[in-house]
Amino acid sequence: MSLRINDVAPDFTAETTQGPIHFHDWIGSGYAVLFSHPKDFTPVCTTELGTMAGLEDEFARRNAKIIGISVDPVESHNKWKADIAKATGHEVHYPMIGDRDLKVAKLYDMLPAAAGDTSEGRTPADNQTVRSVFVVGPDKKVKLILTYPMSTGRNFAEILRAIDSIQLTAKHQVATPADWKQGDDVIIMASVSDEDAKKRFGSYESILPYIRKTKQPSA
Repeated sequence: MSLRINDVAPDFTAETTQGPIHFHDWIGSGYAVLFSHPKDFTPVCTTELGTMAGLEDEFARRNAKIIGISVDPVESHNKWKADIAKATGHEVHYPMIGDRDLKVAKLYDMLPAAAGDTSEGRTPADNQTVRSVFVVGPDKKVKLILTYPMSTGRNFAEILRAIDSIQLTAKHQVATPADWKQGDDVIIMASVSDEDAKKRFGSYESILPYIRKTKQPSA
């Protein structure tokens, strides 16, 4: 199965470092960030899990839960936590999914069906495609997918920025331009007529007939 933006995020039941979860129930009425790792005790992933732990409050401010997954059992994750805290100074308090049977990795199209049914004996290189971030909305649909190579650490500030854009554009008929950040001007959607744009946003600037910029709408 190929997973795309606006598909319903596959639901699953799994063991985590905080006990069993049913993914859609766990998400609840907010957003969720599922970020995956090819193996425990790997250097780049260790820094990433710690960075996410340090940003947990930032995600919570956006009504977004975070959950990690690695192609290893929960017992290994619990041991890994000590290394993460030592390396980054941040303790992991969010759940980490154990994917010993590769079920979730396959469900999210990060590993092929032919990958087998156990994490035992597999190296990080065998699982190198398990390096994706999925942002899931309250409607349980996928809003964002990012996949990184093993040698490139993820920029979680960018994921926060993307969530800000996703939430803003879901509420207002606007889009965000390249390198947009909170407080910057936004683009009025083409589906909004000039007359409606004036009613909704007040003044705006026409850069081109199809690019109309205006101030970021307030919450």
